[in-house]
Amino acid sequence: MIWKLLRTMSQNLTLTIPVMMVAGFIFGIFMDAAFLKSFIIPFTFLMVYPMMVTLNIQKVFEGGDVKAQVLTQAINFGVVPFLAYFMGLIFFKDQPYMALGLLLAGLVPTSGMTISWTGFAKGNLAAAVKMTVIGLTLGSIATPFYVRMLMGTTIEIDMVAVFKQIVVIVFIPMAAGYLTRRALVKKHGEKGFKTSVGPKFPPLSTLGVVGIVFIAMALKARAIAAAPSMLAYILIPLVIIYGFNFTFSSIIGKKLLPRGDAIALVYGSVMRNLSIALAIAINAFGKQGASAALVVAVAYIIQVQSAAWYVKLTDRIFGRAPLDGAQPSKPTPQAKTEPIAETVEEPEGSMVANIQKILFATDITPTAKYAARYACTIGNKFNAKVWAIHVVPDLLAEYSAGAGVTIKDPEKQEEFNRDAVENAERMLGERIRNTSEKVIKEISACPLSKDRIMVKIGDPVEEITQAAAQGDFDLIIMGTHGDQGFDDILLGSTAQGVIHASKIPVLVARPA
Repeated sequence: MIWKLLRTMSQNLTLTIPVMMVAGFIFGIFMDAAFLKSFIIPFTFLMVYPMMVTLNIQKVFEGGDVKAQVLTQAINFGVVPFLAYFMGLIFFKDQPYMALGLLLAGLVPTSGMTISWTGFAKGNLAAAVKMTVIGLTLGSIATPFYVRMLMGTTIEIDMVAVFKQIVVIVFIPMAAGYLTRRALVKKHGEKGFKTSVGPKFPPLSTLGVVGIVFIAMALKARAIAAAPSMLAYILIPLVIIYGFNFTFSSIIGKKLLPRGDAIALVYGSVMRNLSIALAIAINAFGKQGASAALVVAVAYIIQVQSAAWYVKLTDRIFGRAPLDGAQPSKPTPQAKTEPIAETVEEPEGSMVANIQKILFATDITPTAKYAARYACTIGNKFNAKVWAIHVVPDLLAEYSAGAGVTIKDPEKQEEFNRDAVENAERMLGERIRNTSEKVIKEISACPLSKDRIMVKIGDPVEEITQAAAQGDFDLIIMGTHGDQGFDDILLGSTAQGVIHASKIPVLVARPA
């Protein structure tokens, strides 16, 4: 339930951020918010660390798309910060910390949103990942120098203190995230991490974001109440900055780069890492930093909303994405099911279970063979039919989580997940064939069959429990990795989720 709420919040930042701003404002009006400062560091870590776990730092060392990378960082560090600075001079001449907020919002480029929106628009994802790593690293190092150079005459800046905060805010979580990612990839494989484990982290980061937004708003509540037009006034320079950035980067990308790289450039230069900017504002500039944090919090709303609108224009600006040999008219392979067997009522008071249909849930990993052994044995003993189900993570939902907005489109879902579904059906069919060959050496028949395969898209717990209920199954059999390691504690397991959600008995097979 909590994970579902966090995912919903993560996919609806345009609503979540304003709600938390209002909540923080109300709290700050009626309560003394000074004690909230003690929560800043924990929320900052919660905001930054999960984001670093999903960041593939090694991508930066891969070759290719050099021109796109150079152009993106030229815009990121040669255009946007100065535009933000001059907007601050115009709109916040007498409010230097509000101007600082604009500058910080323009200083740290690229975030998970860069990757997600590039994916939505069918841009070059590999280039977007590299832009994110390079932009975040360079931006974190360059921020103190830009702030000192552009605002050193109006704000007292302790360079050593700012650098210390950036080490705590960025580089320590980056190192911890890198080590965590390596451990999880080693355990689940790159594909398993990307499709099953990695998508669990962005919602945690969102929890940190909304916590910091709440604190920043609570600390500024009484000042805002005294000048309520302040929020509306903040929107104007932000709209100008994002509008210019989208226009300028689109022109550069269209003239100088192929479609995929051009889209990555746009999102790599427009999407700013507002989480890092928010953390720097609230941690490195004392009590006055709340003013800068307020500006960054409002920027979240503009950034997500503008990105959602721009993705609808990418085909008009850059042309339609190549199909790469895919056939759009081909429907997504649907679950293969047989007519539901008529329910046989057991004699009242019977102590013997009547098992006719078994649902074998598999993640197609090596540990799944232990659960397959039980599915075959129990199915054979009861002369029951066994269906195999595998759930493919929804790429559309994954991108939504990183982009901060929910995009629900059945056609797009089919398009994004077609390859994953087909690969899963092929792999599952091959695994069942190999298993059957081994099983029939020991027993007369194997109840597993390539004709009884279901491949679903979405959340594994929801899809498995729903398929079991709708198919009138008598038993669910599934495996688990069985080590109760760090990721099981943090993320919870699919097996645990199915046990809690299913009204049908569940047998969980651990590795020997």
